[in-house]
Amino acid sequence: MTTDHNTDRIADVLIIGAGASGAAVAASLAEAVFDVVCIEQGHWQDASKFPTTEPDYELRRMSSWSINPNKRKLPEDYPVNVNDSAIEPVMFNGVGGSTILWAAHTPRLHPSDFKVKTLDGVADDWPISYEDLEPWYDLNDHVMGCAGIAGDPANPPRSPRQMPPVPLGNDGEMLAGAFDRLGWHWWPSDNYVNTTRYGEGRDACNFCGHNMMGCYQRAKSSTDLNYWPRAIDQGAELVTGARVREITTDSAGKATGVNYLDREGNDQHRQARAVVVAANGVGTPRMLLMSASEKHPNGLANSSGMVGKNLMFHVYAGVTGVFPDHEEPWVGPAANMIMSQEFYETDSDRGFLRGYSYQTGRGQGPGSVARGANVPWGADHHKQLERRLGNTVGLGAIGDDLPEEHNTVTLDDRLVDSSGLPAPKITYRVSKNSRALLDHSLVQGQKLLKEAGAEEVDVNRFSREAGWHLMGTARMGDDPERSVVDSNGQSHDIDNLFIVDGSVFVTGGAVNPTPTIQAIALRTADYIATHRQDLKA
Repeated sequence: MTTDHNTDRIADVLIIGAGASGAAVAASLAEAVFDVVCIEQGHWQDASKFPTTEPDYELRRMSSWSINPNKRKLPEDYPVNVNDSAIEPVMFNGVGGSTILWAAHTPRLHPSDFKVKTLDGVADDWPISYEDLEPWYDLNDHVMGCAGIAGDPANPPRSPRQMPPVPLGNDGEMLAGAFDRLGWHWWPSDNYVNTTRYGEGRDACNFCGHNMMGCYQRAKSSTDLNYWPRAIDQGAELVTGARVREITTDSAGKATGVNYLDREGNDQHRQARAVVVAANGVGTPRMLLMSASEKHPNGLANSSGMVGKNLMFHVYAGVTGVFPDHEEPWVGPAANMIMSQEFYETDSDRGFLRGYSYQTGRGQGPGSVARGANVPWGADHHKQLERRLGNTVGLGAIGDDLPEEHNTVTLDDRLVDSSGLPAPKITYRVSKNSRALLDHSLVQGQKLLKEAGAEEVDVNRFSREAGWHLMGTARMGDDPERSVVDSNGQSHDIDNLFIVDGSVFVTGGAVNPTPTIQAIALRTADYIATHRQDLKA
C-alpha cells in the first residue's frame, strides 16, 4: 500500500527513504513482525516508461532522466549547492532509490578496508570487520540475485553466487587477454543482473542495450522488485510522494516520529517507537541538521559534531580505447563485465596510500560519443564521431577517497527544495592522495589498452558528475566523540534512532558500496529484531 492509512497509530519503526537500505530494513523488520512504516518523497516507477524503451533515451539521460538531480529537477528531487565541490552528487528519489539508475555492479569491500588506520596509519578503523558483515552480504546476494563466479584471488573465499557471471563478450575477452599478458589481476565482475531466470517474474538479461536509467526487462535487480514486495506482503506500509521535514523528539530527547508534507503539501505527523534514517550520505545529514531543536541545537544525533563531516565520494578517472576493427563492443549490460584489483591495496612504492579498481565499460551511444572531449565540434566532428561510434571500450578507475573533515554536507542558507525546505550544500575538494592514485591509474590504464590493441587512447583525468557513492557523513564508531552511530547503526545520543545508509561508512574502499550498505542495513535490522523487542507494541 502506498497511501497513508491509520495515521494515528504508533508504528514500531518508521523508516525515512525507500532505497537500497530502507527497503532491506523494511522487509527484514516486517518479516520479524514489527509494525513498519516507510516514508519516501519519490514514487513507484513504471518500467514500461523507462527511457531505455525509447529511441531518444540518450536525450532523456541528459535531461528528465539525468543522474544529476540538479539537471533532472523533478518535484520529488531536491537541489544541491555544488559551487564549492569538485564532484556533483548522483542520486534518485523514488521507490528503489538509486538502484533504479545504477549499473548494478556489486563487489564487496576488502577486509583491509575495515582497518585502514591499523594498516596504513590514516583515517580510522571501522568498529566492525568484513567477517561481521559476511553473513549479511550473503543474505543480500540471495535476495538481490548475484551473477558471478567464485575463486577471485583478490577477495576472501565466498559462497557460490546465485547465477553465472555476465558473459565477457568480445570486448571483455580482448581486455582479459591484455591483463593476462601484463600479469595483472582481473576477474568477472559481480553484478545484480540476471543471467538466468531469478526472482519473481524476472527473466535473464537479453543484452538489448543500456541497462541504466531503469531496466524495462526487469533483469537488473532493484529494491522495488525484490525487497519491497516482501515488505508489503508482510504488512509494511509505504507512503510515497511525502517529504519528511524533521524527525521529532520528546522532552527526554527520544525520537517520537516525523513531521512531513504529504503529496498535497499538507503537514502531517507520524508517530513511531523508533526511527531509521536511510536517506543516503547527503540526505541523511541534511535530515539530521533540519531536525535541530532546543534540546539538539546543532542537529539531531550530533553531540560529536560529526554529522555532515568526512564526506567521501569515490574519485573517478578513465581511459577509452579506440578499436576500429573490434566487433560489437556494445553488446551486453552497460558496464563491468570484468574488474581488475591489481592496484587495490597499499604499495608504498607508488607514492600514495590505498588504491583503486579498474571497471570496464562497453561502447556508448551516439549522443554520448558526440559530446566526448575527443570528438570536437567543427570540421572534423563527423570524422571523429564515425571513428569512435561503436568502436570504443572504456576502462574506468574508481579510487579510494579517504575521509577528511573539511569535506562536508551542510544546510544552504538560501537554496531550498520545491517544498521550501533547506537544500544541502556540499563542500568538497580532491585530496593529493586521491589525485596521485588517479594519475597512476591513467598511466597504467593507457598501458593496458595499448596492450589490448587500441589504435588511439582518450584520457579523462577526472569525472565531475560521478558522485554515485555518498559516504561518511554520519560515521559509525565506538567513540561517541568521534562518531555518530555505534557498530549497530544506533545513534550514540538517541537509542531509538538508527542510520543504515552510506553515511555510516568510516572509509570507502575502492569498490561500489551498495552491497555493503545493504549488508549493514540487514545487520542493523537483525539487531533491532533480536535486541530491541522493547520497540514493539
